[in-house]
Amino acid sequence: MRRRIYGDEHEAFRRTIRSFIEHEVVPHYAEWEADGAPPKSFYRRLGELGIPGIQVPEKWGGGGIDSLKFSAVLAEETARAAVTFGALRVHTDIVLPYLLEYATTEQLDTWMPGIVSGECMTSIAMTEPGTGSDLANIRTTARLQGDHYILNGAKTFITGGANAGLVLVVCRTSPPTETNRRSGLSILLVDAASSGFTVGRHLDKIGVRAQDTVELAFTDVVVTADRLLGEEGRAFEYLTHNLAQERLSIAVGAYAAAAAAVRMAKDYVAGRTVFGKPLSSFQNTKFVLAECHTEVLAAQALVDQCLELHDAGELSPADAAAAKLFCTEAQGRVVDKCLQLHGGYGYVLEYPIARLYADARVTRIFGGTSEVLKTVISKSIA
Repeated sequence: MRRRIYGDEHEAFRRTIRSFIEHEVVPHYAEWEADGAPPKSFYRRLGELGIPGIQVPEKWGGGGIDSLKFSAVLAEETARAAVTFGALRVHTDIVLPYLLEYATTEQLDTWMPGIVSGECMTSIAMTEPGTGSDLANIRTTARLQGDHYILNGAKTFITGGANAGLVLVVCRTSPPTETNRRSGLSILLVDAASSGFTVGRHLDKIGVRAQDTVELAFTDVVVTADRLLGEEGRAFEYLTHNLAQERLSIAVGAYAAAAAAVRMAKDYVAGRTVFGKPLSSFQNTKFVLAECHTEVLAAQALVDQCLELHDAGELSPADAAAAKLFCTEAQGRVVDKCLQLHGGYGYVLEYPIARLYADARVTRIFGGTSEVLKTVISKSIA
């Protein structure tokens, strides 16, 4: 199906990214998976290409592009090669919007040059042991003492936390009120080099193994009051504001992975012979590929419409939730069917479809579980 959302500039970017992946990512990817993350030098290399700051205004050395479509191209090309750029898209699609929307000019002057160059990667620390989707249960505290906060607590499942130079920490700066459990939450900009800031365990995951996911601990970390993001007590409001882009970003990645799986399966069955016939000639193979192709087209249409709405500032949280729900569930079904067409080889990590299969499972969990998204969607249609 012909797509109409991309222009010549997007396709030129696609060619650059595809070549970059072929020459500078694929040859090293097994090493990154073994290490649990790309080296920091990789992010500096991305900075040379202008990728980390593509949406950052030009005054800070960024590309000044107010669109998520370049990130979508990046997602499609990494999925096509069954690789990731570590925690890059958390940095660009999730963390940067908070900074660009709520940070002061002084804060941006401090952090943006390093962010654009790839010298300073970012992360956001929300989840805690026992606190996932319900942020009102956050127990990490920041106590204001004069001109600084004293931060104490622990976080888990923090993507990009090992390589981050700046971490946005969601913490409780005051108790909740009787009428609003989510009040009293704030976001602090925490320098990872701060005394008392500790990177704990690197979590050993089923998939997405080249993306660091860690535990963080804060023991009497001093954070000056001028490192408060936005206003005190408004973190939940800020987090909700950016959920639409975060969930759309996940939906794009899920669609792209499903499309990549279909391409891999199509190529595999064309070259595989079973009972003296090409595997592609069997009716079951044709029907499975037809089913998967149709699901990918539906996901593509939904993603493309949401990208257009997002760029126009019209994407609602409920529509973004629907896109993530549909695309991630479709991703799970499609990748599973495409692995099945590979037979036993699909379970061997030598074949990229195995990596797509392992990586797919988490997309129905992070950024809001499928169950949480159904609640969001149901409220919008009640």
